[in-house]
Amino acid sequence: MLKDKLFDRLVGAIAALVLISLLSLWSGLPSHHVISNPGDGFLWGMAEPVLSFGNFVSIIAIGLLAARMVSSSWIAISFVLAAILGTVIHLSQISVPGIEIAIAITNVAFGVMLLIPQPKFLILLLFSAIAGLFQGYFSSESIVGADTITSGFYIFGAILTQYAVVMSSKKIGDTLEVSSTVPRIISFVGFAICAVSIVFLQGSFN
Repeated sequence: MLKDKLFDRLVGAIAALVLISLLSLWSGLPSHHVISNPGDGFLWGMAEPVLSFGNFVSIIAIGLLAARMVSSSWIAISFVLAAILGTVIHLSQISVPGIEIAIAITNVAFGVMLLIPQPKFLILLLFSAIAGLFQGYFSSESIVGADTITSGFYIFGAILTQYAVVMSSKKIGDTLEVSSTVPRIISFVGFAICAVSIVFLQGSFN
């Protein structure tokens, strides 16, 4: 009973975040914001992974895929550490072109992996790190020029959200793995992620 309630709450929370992400996408909310103090940095850091729909999709996919792995914690850790590295690279003023295209391509790869019964651990680990690297770089535009403390609070807030969403999605995936309907559910999610990511990929080229 307790597990069922927890599952329902996690699904509800993820669904609410998906709705928020979609609303921010449809409303045309600016991708980057002016952050001038540690408080703003922390709050925007927590919000940024959700407000960017492309980034949010990949975080959910990583969590669902991690549920199939024995060493699932390493998937989340590689993603978060790579996101920090991506942020540092951007703040170091190193130019990396085609970030949005790269994010869309990794999302397509995650969607395909959701359609595979048992993807390889090392492949998922690699793509999780790549996704984290690109996301960290993309999202850190808001703190370019900010002081070190503000940037640190932003990174900490982003880490909290990313880790929470990955582990919540993993918990949902763990529960679905024991369900007889899991192949259809996961396949639907995989197809949806592929479709959405291909649309974003086409838009990135325009």
